[in-house]
Amino acid sequence: MERYRIRRLRVALLAVTAASGLLLTGCSGTDDGGGSNASDRSGRGYASAPGGEQHSGPDDSREVAPSPDYLSTFALDVDTASYGYARRTLAEGRLPDPSTVRPEEFVNSFRQDYDRPDGNGFTVTVDGARTTEHDWSLVRVGLATRGAEDAADRPPAALTFVIDISGSMGEPGRLDLAKDSLDTMTDQLRDDDSVAIVTFSDEAERVLPMTRLDGHRGEVHDAIDSLEPTDSTNLGAGVETGYETAEDGLRDGATNRVVLISDALANTGDTDSETILERIASERREHGITLFGVGVGSDYGDALMEELADKGDGHTAYVSDEEDARKVFVEQLPQNIDLTARDAKAQVAFDPETVQEFRLIGYDDRKVADDDFRDDSVDGGEVGPGHTVTALYAVRTKEGADGHLATATVRWLDPDTRAPHEESGRLETGALDTSVHRASPRFQVTTLAAYFADTLRSTDGHRTSLPGCPSLSELSEQARDLARTTEDEDVSQLADAIGEAQGLHD
Repeated sequence: MERYRIRRLRVALLAVTAASGLLLTGCSGTDDGGGSNASDRSGRGYASAPGGEQHSGPDDSREVAPSPDYLSTFALDVDTASYGYARRTLAEGRLPDPSTVRPEEFVNSFRQDYDRPDGNGFTVTVDGARTTEHDWSLVRVGLATRGAEDAADRPPAALTFVIDISGSMGEPGRLDLAKDSLDTMTDQLRDDDSVAIVTFSDEAERVLPMTRLDGHRGEVHDAIDSLEPTDSTNLGAGVETGYETAEDGLRDGATNRVVLISDALANTGDTDSETILERIASERREHGITLFGVGVGSDYGDALMEELADKGDGHTAYVSDEEDARKVFVEQLPQNIDLTARDAKAQVAFDPETVQEFRLIGYDDRKVADDDFRDDSVDGGEVGPGHTVTALYAVRTKEGADGHLATATVRWLDPDTRAPHEESGRLETGALDTSVHRASPRFQVTTLAAYFADTLRSTDGHRTSLPGCPSLSELSEQARDLARTTEDEDVSQLADAIGEAQGLHD
């Protein structure tokens, strides 16, 4: 099969302004009561993009790769911040700006049931189910790393916390939440772990150099307790000083990571994202320092934080309350300090004998040229133990299609030796014999999250992005049923968010 670059059809989103609103409809193009194409934005409009910027993005119903493009290639991504921020804005009675809604981050916010490998690397699971739209199916590509090790078995960590103490961080649920979480996390880290703390407002300050926790936990707690909000947000200075501190505190055999905690609203000093990003890129290349971005605040620079994490070979999460903070700082960060794969990419090859057209749902900023899949100098994604990565495709099969449908391959570099490895999984058309509404519970959760994200970023009621998408009321009912079936609190929260979106629509 020859390789082709996927042609992406881009249609600009309608500008989101204070003077004009957009009706949130189900992605099937209709909802319970029909409705108009206008919405009163007072009290229930979109959460505006920080800084009043206008954004554009895909909104056409069939952003597909037409014949003869049968390859889809992307860098792996385990970010979840988009979903967390959407939940926050919906809970506050606002619809999230469509440009901040990334379907892959909704999908990857939920637990999956994929088999896991014994060592570094991935397992590949490929399955699918039919939608209610003729010849269209949803195909799930699931990648899983080994389970997170016990804290005693992982490598030591050298963590540099870069903490935003600008004036906006003084609002409840921002700096106070970060301080409480860091105090708790400090008590749970090992004696041979190290912590450094950098703060930034109008300037950056190194509050605590890289400090081994053994015998020095009190110093770390004192440094955390001393943090108070002050002035503006010089994020560029914070990032630069943070990486310098991490470089000064490099430890051989340890996982060296910068943890940025901020609302990512840079307004002082170097506010040019490209300059900030280049600093991260050079440190990544020279020293292997990775970045974990933790977003906070109802006004949140989502786009900048995502760019920083992508450039810094890391990922992002969003924290809005104590439950989120405990999950991110106390459970996820200590467990996932280690890396199992560097520069990981996935490529899915669809069979032209059985596939008419297909579309990758999300990963808009992570797509890679097909010819670069095995070029290990091309940046991929960094993935740690305990992670799963899910990619969902809308696939239209040919009439009477029978046989091989797709092969999914993941390629990654060993985090220590940089040796390349690959693993593949296949899917046959016969596996598409089940409806998405009768598939396994975890498959249903995946499609539900994708349908919900697609609904939130729809721009009018006359376009549909995903085949067979239910109305909001149907999505809400399905979510409640799945919450009961799975007994999963995360699914219950998804059901709540869908209900809140439906209430704003009604």
